[in-house]
Amino acid sequence: MTELTYLVPTEAEGQRLDTFLRRRGVTAGCLRSVKHRGGGFFADDRPLHTDQPVHAGQTIRFALPPEQDTSVTPQPVPFSIIYEDDFAAVVDKPAGVAVHPTLNYPDGTLANGWLEHLRGQGRQGVFRPVNRIDKNTSGLVLLAQNAFAAPLLAGSAAKCYLAIVQGTLPPGQGAVDAPIARRGDSIIGRCVAPEGKPSRTEYTVLASGPRYSLLACRPITGRTHQIRVHMAHIGHPLAGDSLYGGPLSEMSRHALHCAVIRFCHPVTGAPVRVDCPLPGDMAALCRAEQLHFSLTSL
Repeated sequence: MTELTYLVPTEAEGQRLDTFLRRRGVTAGCLRSVKHRGGGFFADDRPLHTDQPVHAGQTIRFALPPEQDTSVTPQPVPFSIIYEDDFAAVVDKPAGVAVHPTLNYPDGTLANGWLEHLRGQGRQGVFRPVNRIDKNTSGLVLLAQNAFAAPLLAGSAAKCYLAIVQGTLPPGQGAVDAPIARRGDSIIGRCVAPEGKPSRTEYTVLASGPRYSLLACRPITGRTHQIRVHMAHIGHPLAGDSLYGGPLSEMSRHALHCAVIRFCHPVTGAPVRVDCPLPGDMAALCRAEQLHFSLTSL
């Protein structure tokens, strides 16, 4: 069971316990769960109710309640764990693996694999992805290990993707501000349309060749297929992206990889950066096109 402790500083003298904890990111839902399903709150090992005051120098302690059961079936699924502690994990998902079970992909997903990982450690838990990537997008997925960490990670996470796009773009930075909507009656496809939701993608051209360019893309909003739609909209679809008009000769899937995730640790507040090199198919295309870059520069 994961336990949290907070030292009460001088400036918090006399605050109600619930106010003190809310100001440190503990949600109202988490407070209720600890109160009703956990073991309650303690100040220097003495029970303390949420409407009682805290005092400078006290150590506030409480344990997070057990996780609810999940309906996802544990299964061996290929992925790598890049970072893991009691509150957050970052995994490297290969292309071809869906994040969540769906009607089309009822099993063999990252969720199934994560539950298998937890079972192998003798742990209970649920699958809480903070960011989601398409089935054929590779790279990093940030997971919250408990309900306490989930909103804090969601509020601080920032992602950087590497994309190989068709055509030569000049060096430097750019942005695409274009609303994204569902494409006709398609369940999957998206397009730029006036009635769409506001969407912004910022990018840096890392390298350019005669046929392709390598971009670092930072989605400011989080629309479905956002980077793919925006790059196609400006005339530079992703290599291998059959849905949005990308060339199919070198890639069997769209050339998009979540390479860097940054977040603030839910407990310490310390900045965390996790990065992941390009997978084999995108790395091979970069070598063939002489698109050189440094992951540490992102």
